[in-house]
Amino acid sequence: MRINKLLSNFGYCSRKEANRLIEDKRVMVNGKLCEKGQWVELTDSILIDNEPIKEKEKIYIALNKPIGITCTAANEVKDNIIDFINFNQYIFPVGRLDKESQGLILMTNDGDLANKILEAENKHEKEYIVTLDRAFDDEFLVSMASGVEICGQITRKCILTRINEDTFKIILTQGINKQIRRMTKVFGYNVIRLERIRIMNIELRGIEYGKWRNLTEEEIIELNS
Repeated sequence: MRINKLLSNFGYCSRKEANRLIEDKRVMVNGKLCEKGQWVELTDSILIDNEPIKEKEKIYIALNKPIGITCTAANEVKDNIIDFINFNQYIFPVGRLDKESQGLILMTNDGDLANKILEAENKHEKEYIVTLDRAFDDEFLVSMASGVEICGQITRKCILTRINEDTFKIILTQGINKQIRRMTKVFGYNVIRLERIRIMNIELRGIEYGKWRNLTEEEIIELNS
């Protein structure tokens, strides 16, 4: 695999940061300076600052993201999620939850698991509670569940359940950017509150707003399965 992917999978740093290390001539492969995008094998001798790399202990965190925090590791972005969580080791968000939304997001240094979760064809479930700017009828629920044309494609069928006159629960198996907001906009509604409450087997319940917890061993095993 490429050196960037290896360092990310090992939980050492992001692929972008790997490029910086290579540019700064801090990475050696089999006794030679590494080049950006270089292919490497697990059997290769890889040194960073003259120290052999080793796989970091895997970190798995469930965060209740507040409104106003941006799900990016880019340190030049104000109110980014890395600065917010202020964790003492390298981690990154698995996917995204837009700035105006709140709720569950997973943070990890496990690149392999993150890729499995994000693969669209795996159709992993994500569950949200959504409040609109006014009441809706049952026809709206049926239309949303059947698929809506946004961003040049029809969304996958999904499950909607009414909570009250202006709030519903929705389970999606895809991750188009701002999907729920775009879907409801097609029918003339605006989202005034959006909270993600579940990703696959991981639930938001019990995590205070703006706080986080480590995943349990059982949760990690199920995620990996």
